Amino acid sequence: MLKTPIVIVNFKTYPQSVGERAVELSKTIASVAKEKGISVAVAPQNLDLYRIASQIDIPVLAQHIDPITPGAHTGWLLAETARATGAVGSLINHSEHQLQPEEIEQVVKRLRELELTSVVCARDPEVCKRVAVFEPDMVAVEPPELIGSGRAVSKVKPEVVSDAVKLVREVNPGVRVLCGAGITSGEDMRIALELGAEGVLLASSVVKAPDPRAAMLDIANGITSK
Repeated sequence: MLKTPIVIVNFKTYPQSVGERAVELSKTIASVAKEKGISVAVAPQNLDLYRIASQIDIPVLAQHIDPITPGAHTGWLLAETARATGAVGSLINHSEHQLQPEEIEQVVKRLRELELTSVVCARDPEVCKRVAVFEPDMVAVEPPELIGSGRAVSKVKPEVVSDAVKLVREVNPGVRVLCGAGITSGEDMRIALELGAEGVLLASSVVKAPDPRAAMLDIANGITSK
């Protein structure tokens, strides 16, 4: 189980987060987490999962899991495979790799069976409410139009965060709510927590930063200053 408040850094498929660069970036993120005493996790590309999980002592998530069981599924990603690499769970239904509701439910169930953590992404509070019924560990509300924009949802659309928290708690108080999209600073992080979120899911603001360590320190300060 991931501890909150948490910062999850999604590596996506940026060239700054591939192979040995992914390892070095993970080391940087881990060092900041240790220095500031915060909880972090990284979501690298699938081919880098084992490389990072075996070298760095922070939680590693897959970016996607397919709703399948072991068998003849060439080119798909199996939950058991992610676990075997050292991953502790997976993102699900990111806006760049969406699933149908029944598929989301299947993946959440598969991860639960394997004692892996599920982090379901949702575009708005209503979708958060619908997927909370599947009992994932976490739901991350991320308006697609703000992803990578540098315009933090916690500032631009604070009601999205507070509404998501409210609706998810009505369905299942045990599901923790994260927020993403445009989170770039410690201030963005602090506001997200004040709105009721228990962490953030971010990507380019750290992965593509000229100085990833400085970017992570800024985000971390938003937790420690709250």
